[in-house]
Amino acid sequence: MKPHLIVLDLDGTLLTDEKVISEKTAHTLEQAREQGHQVMIATGRPYRASEVYYNQLDLTTPIVNFNGAFVHHPRDKKWKTIHETISLPVVRDVVDAMQGFDIHNIIAEVMDDVYLEKHDAKLLDILSFGAPVIKEGDIRKTLQDDPTSLLIQADSKKVEPIRQHLAEVHAEVIDHRRWGAPWDVIEIVRHGLNKAVGISYVSKWLDIPRERIIAFGDEDNDLEMIDYAGVGVAMGNGIDRLKSIANEVTLTNNEDGIAEFLKERLHLT
Repeated sequence: MKPHLIVLDLDGTLLTDEKVISEKTAHTLEQAREQGHQVMIATGRPYRASEVYYNQLDLTTPIVNFNGAFVHHPRDKKWKTIHETISLPVVRDVVDAMQGFDIHNIIAEVMDDVYLEKHDAKLLDILSFGAPVIKEGDIRKTLQDDPTSLLIQADSKKVEPIRQHLAEVHAEVIDHRRWGAPWDVIEIVRHGLNKAVGISYVSKWLDIPRERIIAFGDEDNDLEMIDYAGVGVAMGNGIDRLKSIANEVTLTNNEDGIAEFLKERLHLT
């Protein structure tokens, strides 16, 4: 069998609800690699919050972080890194516009530096993974570099009106996604970026065509990736919109959905 590129989202896909990779799934992915297939991660997380899983699987491929805004090869410093940012004027326009909405917080990430508008212990528990440098205060004043991503936290009922505003006013310069439950967070990246863009770059480097890409996901930030892959697979716990465009639907992230699908598709024992 010709080599395939297996692309894995993390939260709700590769990881169980306990945020671990099951032994069965890890073993199946190792089997796939032994048969010549390539395995990579594509996630909305920054690299600092995905490195532990990259190392656990002992991967040797590039990784897509920040939903395509950052693509690099952790084991090959000569590999051409992609880092697409949001310009500071755009960030300030968005932050200014958010003053008219009932929001909880705004967070900017510049690679491993985190900027919080307001102190929030609960959010810090997530954002502190990987020990980033954290600064608090008015982002329009503290942020001096173009950020990799921008996060807006609001009540669930406020999320769609905010996204509608972003689509109407800033559609030409930014793209946005909604985090999965329980977080009512809108993540913003530079326009034209998504996981599929990063994956296409990696697949060309690996010389694996689109039709031999198998991608797994569960949320709306996986839509382009699932649509792009030759075989787009939605997890059983995935959102309905993703399942509707996927080629296949497998078991949930807590039921080794990735392992079960790959065993059958790639004839793994």
